[in-house]
Parts: sequence; C-alpha cells; structure tokens
Amino acid sequence: MAGFEANFDGLVGLTHHYAGLSVGNKASINNKDSVSNPRKAALQGVMKMKALADAGFIQGVLPPQQRPNIPALRNLGFVGSDEQILHKAAKYSPVLLSKLSSASSMWTANAATVSPSADSADQRVHFTVANLNNKLHRSLEVETTAAALQATFADQNYFVHHQVLPQHEDFGDEGAANHNRLSGDYDKPGVQVFVYGRSAFRGGPAPKRYPARQTLEASEAIARLHQLNPAQTVFVQQNPIAIDSGVFHNDVIAVSNRNVLFHHQYAYLNQSQALTEIKQKMAMLGQDFVTIEVPAEQISIKDTVDSYLFNSQLLSKTDGKMMIVVPQECRQNAAVWTYLQALIAQTSSPINEVRVFDLRESMRNGGGPACLRLRVVLNDAEFRAVNPATLLNTQLYERLTQWIECHYRDELCASDLADPQLLREVYTALDELTQILNLGSIYEFQR
Repeated sequence: MAGFEANFDGLVGLTHHYAGLSVGNKASINNKDSVSNPRKAALQGVMKMKALADAGFIQGVLPPQQRPNIPALRNLGFVGSDEQILHKAAKYSPVLLSKLSSASSMWTANAATVSPSADSADQRVHFTVANLNNKLHRSLEVETTAAALQATFADQNYFVHHQVLPQHEDFGDEGAANHNRLSGDYDKPGVQVFVYGRSAFRGGPAPKRYPARQTLEASEAIARLHQLNPAQTVFVQQNPIAIDSGVFHNDVIAVSNRNVLFHHQYAYLNQSQALTEIKQKMAMLGQDFVTIEVPAEQISIKDTVDSYLFNSQLLSKTDGKMMIVVPQECRQNAAVWTYLQALIAQTSSPINEVRVFDLRESMRNGGGPACLRLRVVLNDAEFRAVNPATLLNTQLYERLTQWIECHYRDELCASDLADPQLLREVYTALDELTQILNLGSIYEFQR
C-alpha cells in the first residue's frame, strides 16, 4: 500500500494572547504584553492549510483547547461559578490566569511523537502524547490532546495511543518537535532520529542559560513504546550552544523529509558522528541519506532564530523535488533569503521551490510553519480509517473560516481573560467545532 505524509495543523484558540510564558523562546519573551489578534491568527493558520491542500498535500485539522482552563482553576482551590472563578483568579494572580488561558496547543508539533506502521513491530501507527512538563501552561494540554488524537485516529486496528510519560523533568518530552524520520519512501522502513537536550540519568553536556526540554530518557522510552528496531533508531543530542541561543526545539534548527535532512552547522553535538550513524543505518535499509548543512558563516544562529528558517515544512512534490514552506520573516532576512534563492537554483538540490506564508501572529509568540503541524505518515488503509471530518477540503475550509469570523475577537490583551463573556464565547465556539470535526465530547465543559 502506498504511503504518504499527512500534516495535521492546530487551530489557533480564541484566547491567543502574548504573555511571554515560554522561557528560552525569544519571540515569546520579546512580544510579551503586546495586543494580539486571535481572529487573524486563526485565519492565517487556516489559509496556510488550504493553500497546501490546494497544492495536493494531505491536510488535517486538530482543535484548540478549552481556555481559560476552569477545571484546572477548580483543582487549584478556586470555587464558585465559572464567572466567580475567573474574577478570583484574576485578582489572586493574573499570571496564573494567563498561563491557564494560553492558546499554545496551536503548535501541534508538540502534541505527540508519531511512528508509522512501517517502522513499528506490530505494523500499527503509534502515538505518544507529549507531557510538556517544562512549562505549566503546556503540561495542562495533555488530556484534551489525547482525546482529540483518539477521536481523529480511533480505529485500534491501525492506531495505538500510549499513556503520556511520567510528569517529571527526568522524562521531559516535547513531542515531534524533537523527532525526525528519514526514509526514501514513506511506506518503507525508515530511520527515526530522536533529538534530546540533556540526559537526566547519565549527565554530560547541557545548556546553561535556557532549559533543555527533551531528555534522552524520554526519547528512549518512546522508542520502546513504539516498538522500534534499535537498528533503525538514532539518538542525538542537540547542541547546547544552540539551545542557549534560543533554539528551544530541534525543529528550530533542523527539518527533514523523506531522505533529506536540512540543518544548521551547529544543530547537534558531535554532529559529524551523529550524521555518520544516520547514514550508516539508512544504508542498511538500502537508502541514501542526503544532508544539507547550512554553514554558520552564511547564516548565523541568530539569523536562524530570528527568521525561523528551519522551522519550516519540507514537502514532496509530484516532480520528485521538494518545496520548503517558510514564514515571511525568511524573506525579510537578507542572509536567509539570499541562501534560499541560491539553494533552489542548484540543479543538484532536492529543494527547488520556496513557498512563503504570513504567520505573523503565531511567529510573534514563537511558532512557525513547523510548529503548527503534526506529521503523520499513513498508508491507504490507515488514511481511510482517519476521522474524515478532520480532513481539510473546500467545504471544511469555508466552514472553519465562517466559524472563526463568527466567534473570534480581533483584539485581545491579558486583562480580557477575566471577561466572563469571553468564556461564554469560547464554550459556544468549541461546542460548535466538535460538531464540525465530529470529535465527540473532548472538552470538560461538555461532560
């Protein structure tokens, strides 16, 4: 059965705001307290999905979370009606209310790690939801994310959903943002590359300024859960220098597709050794490994972080070449844009097209094209088992656009999060969305 990659993008939530909650993410910190535009943010994301679907790529949709998170506030001792709880939380700690109102689930690259059936011993697609325990606001996403993925990929004949790893820093897991799969063909066995920032049990090099969010121990646990062959699995450490420069996830400094890895010179610790191991393990599968390494003298780590060059999507086209999807910040950065134009002009380059999208609302909070999507490799039978209501087509695009225009505000600041009317708007919108996407009762307020 033929294989292909489907991208499931997260819908931006109604409480999208700039709170500077993500230490180590420079864009998040630098735009703290700016006024956001949730409607524009959601429309920008949906327009990217539609453009890629129109170009022939399989595109799915994942829902936002219930925010403000009233159940979490109740668990923290706030009592009364929903409106009273909002008032008390805002009075007690606006920071807490902001954290529990974050729309960060939009970045579904952190939703889970996914292994295709071609790599798993039981020949099923495996999902492990990320615990995201480095950040409070993200760690609270786990339950709804798991419910949404199970509602999207429900058939147990094809899909396996694992319990989240222990909610402890020793097993810090940030999902597919620190995971790459390399394979000549999607439906053939490939090499899975897990990228970690530090080892909790074995020590060794680690960043000093910003946290390493992914541990080796978490990556190893996921590989075991997904029944991966050690001969087709590689664990590499992210360069601590990069993390301390604002590269909080691997997908800010590297991106892969099929047998191509596009990465910066300082992406990995002991990079030459890591690339050699990947090449050798791919060779054992009879596959070539193509690496495109960007020298620091051409593009600095600072330019990498400022432009999000590597927080891009590499997509296979029908002509055998690849298209790279980048945010408009890449075009605005002279060094990055010059490099990209030279790259696609090379006849030997596997990448021959650049597609630019305006994702400014997401970018200002620290997430580019790669952050917004979860890659799921499927074969034909598995694709037929996916919840069809979540797959983007013209009809769904139009419904989502109308839904956003109807329910989203065009301006939001932190003080608005205590507005009871906003909470009612969220409940109404999400109740309607579950019907549009046929997701059942995935939200707490519906139970």
